[in-house]
Amino acid sequence: MSRRLPKMVYADLKRNIFDHAELCMAGMNGAAAVLPDDVELIPLPDDSKLFTMPGMPPIAWDSRKKNFTTVAELREGKRNQRIQAVAAFMAPGYLRTLLPACDYSSKTVQLPLWSYTAVGWDEERDCFVVAATKVDSNSTWNPVNFDDRTLDPLVRRMLKDMPDNRLLEQLSRCAVDYHCFAAKNLFYRRWEAPLPTSPICNSACLGCISLQASECCPSNHDRISFVPTPDELCQVALPHLEQADQAIVSYGQGCEGDPILQADTIAEATLRMKKTTSRGTVNFNSNGSIPERVQLLCDAGMDSFRFSMNSLREDLYNRYYRPKGYHFADVLRSVKISKQAGRFTSINYLVSPGVSDAPAEVEALLAFVAETGLDMIQMRNLSIDPEYYNREMGVLGKGIGMYRLLQRLKKEFPRLQFGYYNRTKENFYPSDLETGWPIS
Repeated sequence: MSRRLPKMVYADLKRNIFDHAELCMAGMNGAAAVLPDDVELIPLPDDSKLFTMPGMPPIAWDSRKKNFTTVAELREGKRNQRIQAVAAFMAPGYLRTLLPACDYSSKTVQLPLWSYTAVGWDEERDCFVVAATKVDSNSTWNPVNFDDRTLDPLVRRMLKDMPDNRLLEQLSRCAVDYHCFAAKNLFYRRWEAPLPTSPICNSACLGCISLQASECCPSNHDRISFVPTPDELCQVALPHLEQADQAIVSYGQGCEGDPILQADTIAEATLRMKKTTSRGTVNFNSNGSIPERVQLLCDAGMDSFRFSMNSLREDLYNRYYRPKGYHFADVLRSVKISKQAGRFTSINYLVSPGVSDAPAEVEALLAFVAETGLDMIQMRNLSIDPEYYNREMGVLGKGIGMYRLLQRLKKEFPRLQFGYYNRTKENFYPSDLETGWPIS
């Protein structure tokens, strides 16, 4: 019996989306078209979005001819109509396992900073399906929890209470203008809230969301333009730590450079927070480029660290982060310092099929986890044009498969946690039942 596959999804030039009657869904791992495995096909998660891939015809699987085919046009009535591929942008908490299958060589523009996922149509289930797996069951980041109709009065009230706090003014713009969920949490007094501190950075990431060269795709929001004082940081953070449900305050949350460059200010603010309250979790997201400052922050009482990297191979790391004045070895040392200090330590692993599951990458990642005793890998879909990223990383073939990567990690390191979000200190080490993978 032949395997039943979802149908190819495509769009016309007016961006109307259709499924093909005969051709089947394909995906891409790196530069290679592949068929998705049954285990990695799940219904499109709620609150996900579909995008068209402008100027890029889809690649489909022809089950009769048993080959992949690029479909640039389809017959409609008496004329041939050009078509374009479709991609999914999934709700948070889901790891994509395949990129959209399309002819990227036809692309005429660089795609915006979103993560693009292979999508098809399942006739039996009567729904869109994506090549993905769930890696975090935390539902607090679900868009249904963020109703802007209730936000505005909360923002106005807090700004009135702290009229001279520049940080709060920045976060009000993040919440209202850029629709940052973390910033909204601050005004709702719940969950994880951001504490941006740094207008500068010592990386020049290809996919930076707060600063891009004019010839590139636009960044998602404006970077903070000042360094908050310890007083401003504490004025914003302490009420959240003392009052919010599942309270976390996080340095290094999007609208800034890297907070490690403001470590003295952050250490002073964190010391004050820790002296004032034992409630809540203080987290630090960073590139980890200056190990001595990580030690300083450990001494100040930081609860957890999350270090960002796209690869455990130095060459690929340098190609993406383009570090200024630091080396990959510094990042590795920072991870070790955090773990040796007893802090909950994770990496913000910016993943893309074909790069993250390349055999050499898999071996480097396994060795890194074994050496550091890492607590968690946050599997984050890298938001970047797939063709641009593959080209910059020198990708020519395909990897072992993202799902197989997770399986191998879990087999060799049963206590290693997968996730998508930062955790409160009460949930750093949940039970096996709660951290099991795959998550249903």
